[in-house]
Amino acid sequence: MPTYEALPRFTTDLARLTPEQRRRFRQTVAAFVEDLRAGGRFRSGLRVKRVQRTSGVYELTWSMGAGPAGRATWQYGPALRPGTPHVIWRRIGTHDILTGP
Repeated sequence: MPTYEALPRFTTDLARLTPEQRRRFRQTVAAFVEDLRAGGRFRSGLRVKRVQRTSGVYELTWSMGAGPAGRATWQYGPALRPGTPHVIWRRIGTHDILTGP
């Protein structure tokens, strides 16, 4: 099972989401974790890509229903267990979070 941590800014952003938006994020993370377990080749539906003009920061995009798509930024951190990916969640919300990923 991959390990993770959330930066304080991520936690603040997450608290601002509606319960439905948080539910959709949890569904997306389940698929994300499944792909990490399988070797880190992410399915195209997760739309994982590197954030432009950054080094090692990625975004994960999903539908939040009506309105703009949901996004979360993250990076790999040092492994806490050998051979197990460690994810650091940085921001979550809409496209606006990419101004300070």
